[in-house]
Amino acid sequence: MERVAIIGASMTRFGERDGWVRDLLAEAGEACLRDAGVAGSDLDHLYVSNMASGEFEGQTGVPNALAHDLNAMPAYTARIDQTSSSGGAGVYAAWQSVASGASDLTMLVGGEKMTHRTTAEATDVIASLTHPAEYKHGVTLPSFAGMTARLYLDTYDAPRESLGKVAVKNHRNGVDNPHAQFRKEVDLETVLESPIVADPLRLYDFCPITDGSAALLFCPADVAEEYVPKDDYVTIEGIGGATDTHVVHERADPTTMGGVADSSDDAYEMAGLGPDDVDVAELHDMFTILEFLQSEDLGFFEKGKGWKAVEEGVTDRDGDLPINTSGGLKSKGHPLGASGVAQVYEIFAQLTGQAGDRQVEADVGLACNVGGFGNCVTTAVMEGHR
Repeated sequence: MERVAIIGASMTRFGERDGWVRDLLAEAGEACLRDAGVAGSDLDHLYVSNMASGEFEGQTGVPNALAHDLNAMPAYTARIDQTSSSGGAGVYAAWQSVASGASDLTMLVGGEKMTHRTTAEATDVIASLTHPAEYKHGVTLPSFAGMTARLYLDTYDAPRESLGKVAVKNHRNGVDNPHAQFRKEVDLETVLESPIVADPLRLYDFCPITDGSAALLFCPADVAEEYVPKDDYVTIEGIGGATDTHVVHERADPTTMGGVADSSDDAYEMAGLGPDDVDVAELHDMFTILEFLQSEDLGFFEKGKGWKAVEEGVTDRDGDLPINTSGGLKSKGHPLGASGVAQVYEIFAQLTGQAGDRQVEADVGLACNVGGFGNCVTTAVMEGHR
């Protein structure tokens, strides 16, 4: 099995964007090729992470269109759809294509166009990933988040303010991310007084509806320096993917995300590393409660102690384990198919020293992308070479 490097990365501005998903994908793809000094015609494989271009804008066949736009013919193309973890699943697919020896140069581009639809329409598209028995009763992901947040707060005696502090932290980080949708700080009072969406969660506990794209370029690690200097690439040391029950109420403990624990166990084992080795992490904070759950199930903190780490500043940018230096989905935005790719983009930037004002000291980074309410998960552990 080949060891795999990421030699190029790009990310568009997230937020409300003109153009359609094809335009956004091409923007990120072209920038990624420029970053590595590679031509589209050099690609063997081209993957597109996208959840719902058909549902959102009636656009299908986007990988083939992107191959045309990037002049990537005759590269093999495929669309990767794993709901809101499509980006992470795309990272796994691109890694597999190079690790297996099937491709010497693979590009992954993730993107989604969502803001042209109303909030109700976008929510309905996203809610379609739930089990039909739950969907027909009107269950949505925000309702799962609210019920789980209430269970977590009651079970672990956590104050409601601790969730609000996740939003405050991630908005503060997003100020220094030029690609983020929301580049403004919010105070705890604003978060706690915002409108209730799914008790106890309020408006500022949720990520926004977003347009955007991001891209990554993969090759065998032993030839990475033929493309870029040693300081400018990272290696994927471990990666894992897993699923959990489709029906959330069938889980023994809804505050435990089995897919996160299982996928990270595989990634750690492959890397020969553990949670204590991770210097910076990007977690899927579609809702603030998810940052607590993932940080615990990834092994960073004991069960029920994730909220205390936030209260104590451990996860701040200047803390012992910075989490979501990009601003997270909460501030950066959540264009479904792009989010997992953008998480890896942030870790790439941190490990290569290209994160600008949000730079932290890091040699090992982790990205965890979650689909649905933990229904499917991909976790990747990466290492820099500065």
